[in-house]
Amino acid sequence: MKKIYTLLLIFAVTLGTAQNKDTKKADDLYDQLAYTDAAAAYQKLLKKGKAGRYVFERLANSYYFINDTKKAETYYKRVAKGRKASPEVIYNYAQTLKANGKFSDYNTWMKKFAEMSPDDSRAAQFMKNPNYVPQIMDDFARYEAKNLEDINTEYSEFGGFLRGKDFYFSSARNTNRKKYHWDEQPFLDVYKAEVVGGTIKNAALLEGDVNTKYHEGNIAITADGKRMYFDRNDYLDGKFEKSEEGINQINLYWTELVDGNWKGVFSAPFNSSEYSTGHPALSPDGSTLYFVSDMPGGKGGSDIYMVSIDKSGNFGTPKAVPGTINTEGKEVFPFIDTDGNLYFSSDGHMGLGGLDGFYAEAIATGFKSPVNLGKGANSEQDDFAFSYDPTTKTGFMASNRKGGKGSDDIYSVTGVEPPCEVSMDVNVINEYTKEPIFGARLDLYDNQENRLSTKTSGEDGHGTLLAECEKEHIIQAVFTGFESNALTVEASPNGSITRTIELRPIEAIIVDDKIELDPILFDYNKHNIKPQAAFELDKLVGIMKKYPNMVVKVESHTDTRGKAKYNRDLSEKRAQSTVQYVISQGIEAERISGQGFGLDKPAVNCGSGCTDDDHQKNRRSEFIIVSR
Repeated sequence: MKKIYTLLLIFAVTLGTAQNKDTKKADDLYDQLAYTDAAAAYQKLLKKGKAGRYVFERLANSYYFINDTKKAETYYKRVAKGRKASPEVIYNYAQTLKANGKFSDYNTWMKKFAEMSPDDSRAAQFMKNPNYVPQIMDDFARYEAKNLEDINTEYSEFGGFLRGKDFYFSSARNTNRKKYHWDEQPFLDVYKAEVVGGTIKNAALLEGDVNTKYHEGNIAITADGKRMYFDRNDYLDGKFEKSEEGINQINLYWTELVDGNWKGVFSAPFNSSEYSTGHPALSPDGSTLYFVSDMPGGKGGSDIYMVSIDKSGNFGTPKAVPGTINTEGKEVFPFIDTDGNLYFSSDGHMGLGGLDGFYAEAIATGFKSPVNLGKGANSEQDDFAFSYDPTTKTGFMASNRKGGKGSDDIYSVTGVEPPCEVSMDVNVINEYTKEPIFGARLDLYDNQENRLSTKTSGEDGHGTLLAECEKEHIIQAVFTGFESNALTVEASPNGSITRTIELRPIEAIIVDDKIELDPILFDYNKHNIKPQAAFELDKLVGIMKKYPNMVVKVESHTDTRGKAKYNRDLSEKRAQSTVQYVISQGIEAERISGQGFGLDKPAVNCGSGCTDDDHQKNRRSEFIIVSR
């Protein structure tokens, strides 16, 4: 989350005490969590030539914690390539690369992280499915997010929560508050707006005893509307408490509705000045409070906990949410819907970048394994604070994604009905040995020969393609050293089907100084490469990859009908389309060239007339081997 309080979300990397006294000012700011000021102080050290791994790492962390991933990447890169980089630095570097859209580099550094920390659940998740990002992006968006422009400002807004016609949220817009050194925005307050004609407007500070001069954030209100749980800085009855390290934590509090106002503030019994508790959420019956904490004994930077509440409002003993919810990363902002299902955000589970939203279905023993909410709900930036009503299929979330009005903005969320889809499990095998082919490209076309999507077969030879149901499709498989092959998939209803494509190893089709292929077919008066033509050209690509020094010239010809200049131009376009296709498949541009001859060099001199067969022989492309 960019520019909101995240004290309880931090899992800072411990570097030890720097020996250079010149770093003391920067270190003091860093230890006080004033990361914006700390970054500026460390930058001054760089300008003085007093840089090293320690300064670079602290600079990277400072930018990472305020979500300036561009700058964080610059400095993590310097540290990550050193010999003493810790696994957590490698992980953070990978996350910044992902947030900056560099997915290939992200994969490289996550694999390094997995080598360094194979028992880390984040590493295990990644190694099970290292190509998960394209899978999420290829899936349809299950949620539509719309910026609430009437509520958002240039400051941070998040935590949207609807109770009847009242809309509660947190904001840093109160410029009468002093600025928080973490991000140089005012401290947060809780606001209440109202729904008027379907629009949320008229935001005002929440009346009562909740707001102070420090941070107040997330809230949860009981079903009867009489009790509110909220988090704020460790500040009660005028006392501002700090930990032994001098850090003021976030704690959980509750208040009650008296004569229309929230009166009295009471501390949860499990609060501490040595760790944070916050982000409250209630079960539908109000008997369980979920919250986030970095208390000792947790699994990661911050974990989701649960505690029972009896009918008198007394608390039980907190315990971590069971199952696979918590990771070595940060799990934050839980929300429980009316069916008891859990929504939360995490940077430890596999996401698109920063914090991603996840959903975990409620079961008798806790929750099922979490599922990424997908694109639409998630982006390459931070996406968090989800609240959702499964009955109306509407809710709210916050994000600092591109195109927002401020730093963190609140978005309305609407569930989108899934399209009628067919899941095609395609098995690619060697025609002769029947062994699976790993790394084959699978192209999905509609019946108009438009390419819709591309996947790659896994180690078991399988790849999954999603297609619209009740429509015919074509699947083509391509792999270096093999002839391409394609099959037509009949129109199928919603569900899943399995198909197998056999690929035949490329056999010698070099004759003298030419590469012989079946005719490269073009539609009349067209020059675009059709799937049938791509099928043949992939054989050419396979041979050129087999012989890396081979140089080929494409000569394209038409039949003898029509005007000479027109045919020459058309054949030139076809030759260049052929060349561009071959280059697109990984062949260097200097190894392939093309020229169109039109009707100037017929294979059959027809004299007074040509048969259809003669015209077909003249309408050809030849692949001349210039050198090997």
